[in-house]
Amino acid sequence: MYTCPDVVPRRPALSTPYCTFCEIIARREPAEILHEDEDVIVFRNRLRWVPIMLLAIPKAHLTQGQLWTDPILAKVGKVAAYVGAEHCPNGFRILSNFGRDAMQSQAHGHVHIIGGVHLGPYA
Repeated sequence: MYTCPDVVPRRPALSTPYCTFCEIIARREPAEILHEDEDVIVFRNRLRWVPIMLLAIPKAHLTQGQLWTDPILAKVGKVAAYVGAEHCPNGFRILSNFGRDAMQSQAHGHVHIIGGVHLGPYA
């Protein structure tokens, strides 16, 4: 398992792919952080398709598949449910995208917390 190091060059070597989420965790990229503990961080998504778009991620760099098969998913889910209820008292969705066809744009495993408006029927 890859864990984000404390010190990584701004432009990592080819053997270490750049990860925006790892940079946010290391405070080298800006983000509006809403929750943080030793394992999980939640911040506002830069995309604004709905009024509330948050991302809950493990601090350890895991792929989406690794996240969903690792025990850390329980903690990420618990934090996502708590933060979702706090920011979207009328309801929210927790969802996760796997792969290009599902529009996954970040390799670092994560779940979306969306709400703040009636979300309509499922896709």
